[in-house]
Amino acid sequence: MAASSDIAVPPLSRTLQGIGCVIAGMILFVGQDVLMKDMLTYYPVWMLIFTRSVIALLTLLPLVLWLGAPHRILSPLWPWYLARAMLFASGFSMFYAAFPFMGLAEVTTLFFAAPLMTATLAALFLQEKVGLHRAAALLVGFAGVVIAMNPTGDRFGWIAVLPLLCALTYAISQIIVRRIGEQDTSLTIGLYTISFSGVLIVPMGFAVSKLILVTPELNHLRMDWPVPEAEGIAMLALLGGIGTVAYTLVSRAYQIASASAIAPFDYSYLPLAAIIAYLLWGEVPPHTTFAGMVLIVASGMYTAYRELRVHRAADDRPPIAQTVFTPGGPAAVLADALDAEAADLDEADEKPS
Repeated sequence: MAASSDIAVPPLSRTLQGIGCVIAGMILFVGQDVLMKDMLTYYPVWMLIFTRSVIALLTLLPLVLWLGAPHRILSPLWPWYLARAMLFASGFSMFYAAFPFMGLAEVTTLFFAAPLMTATLAALFLQEKVGLHRAAALLVGFAGVVIAMNPTGDRFGWIAVLPLLCALTYAISQIIVRRIGEQDTSLTIGLYTISFSGVLIVPMGFAVSKLILVTPELNHLRMDWPVPEAEGIAMLALLGGIGTVAYTLVSRAYQIASASAIAPFDYSYLPLAAIIAYLLWGEVPPHTTFAGMVLIVASGMYTAYRELRVHRAADDRPPIAQTVFTPGGPAAVLADALDAEAADLDEADEKPS
């Protein structure tokens, strides 16, 4: 849709702030996943996801209670949020379950098929328009996913499917949010998603531990949770804290700047993850992973470039493919609530006494 010439363009300073927030958020997300990969040696994946959810809940719930309307605790849309939480709990348990078997860059490259899948699902089920250029970019991106998986290689196995299944569940969860619309705030949606997923991960872990034989190589899928010592408690708290701050930074970036301008910087996660994994563990991804990564990033950046060219209106909802896609990120927009309160205060100050 062509935009009129009087569309307000965010000031450069806000765009630079948004880019800075995204890059800082991606650095923290890489740190979160590095911690997750390291801590899977000592703690089962179910315990780590549950702990992260509890810490995020302890942050979000007081914030919702403090801010009040329009952020509500009780929502009639809770069945949709329960479905979304089920997708998150199952999807990211599969994502992290692949960590001991694959390099960090390999797992996350496959996960970044999520925006491609979401754009495709949005076109199929939400009738969102996909022009020739975006369709071509999606094809290039999916080609990158296939190359990164390398299904004809010796290393291909069922483990490689897990990050893709996570990407699919994430994409479906984003379609649910888009289908619901703006009946609830992002803070309420995030609160429900995190709360429900933290609860659901416990019976899910029990079911998996009963269905599969937990061999030594699958020890991170066991259901017995060790009691952490003081150092372990600090590490678990750090894991949840890093994730919450990262969500806030990325959400803030998309609030203060044009999504089209900062969306390409979401992909900074991939090279950062590859570099950190090499420095810490000496991981060198196969050349197919690098080739697929390049195509996936090129696809996303070209889509963002096309969006910049058409100058989407500020009040036009951005394409679903430009939603925040970060591993393990429930997209709880904390900054929305804070800015809403600030706007109310400004309005109150402007009223004559």
